[in-house]
Amino acid sequence: MRVLIIEDEPELARHITRALTRHGHCASAQRDGALGLQAALDDPPDLIVLDLNLPSLDGLAVLQRLREAQNPARVIILTARGSVEDRVKGLKAGADDYLPKPFAMDELAARIDALGRRVGAPVADGLLKVADLQMNVSQRRVTRAGVPVALSPRELDVLQVLMQEPGRVFSRTELCERVWQRDHEYDTRTVEIFITRLRKKVDANGGEPLIHTLRSVGYSIRAAD
Repeated sequence: MRVLIIEDEPELARHITRALTRHGHCASAQRDGALGLQAALDDPPDLIVLDLNLPSLDGLAVLQRLREAQNPARVIILTARGSVEDRVKGLKAGADDYLPKPFAMDELAARIDALGRRVGAPVADGLLKVADLQMNVSQRRVTRAGVPVALSPRELDVLQVLMQEPGRVFSRTELCERVWQRDHEYDTRTVEIFITRLRKKVDANGGEPLIHTLRSVGYSIRAAD
């Protein structure tokens, strides 16, 4: 996997680059927010390890501009800001994962490997459909009534799980297990944030709502009864 590290601490950036290279990834680093953003836009990597406290342009601004440009890279936020509020801000801005400092390098590598895995069972024709919503699984593209829907990699993962079994209600815990494929420290707001983001994008253009909440149970995707 091609990984771009945007981290302003030189020794930490070198340490991450060496560790990920040993794990078989092609890793490079930028130590400035604006330069890192430009590198990601010029040649989008598969994944970005992004610090929040950066010179020129802070990490949240970098992330927001990446998502505005529909950059497809997965993003792991790496920062000393470890509160739940800070995690929520990063996830709402479009991050796919969040790792507070200090951290174990093996955990970072494991999270990167988890983000690199596709979720769910194989789809015979490569297409998933619910009403006028369609996902091309192999190309990782989504359309609603023929109009492209721009989603982050993690949003795509969550939507794919829901679309593989239309009408089935997934609990927050099961969605976490199916998408993240590991135990993690997030509270249930993590899933809620991604469902809210999906609703805004999938149900945003006046079509019938497809993503539904069953109170105290979980979430499903289905056409109107």
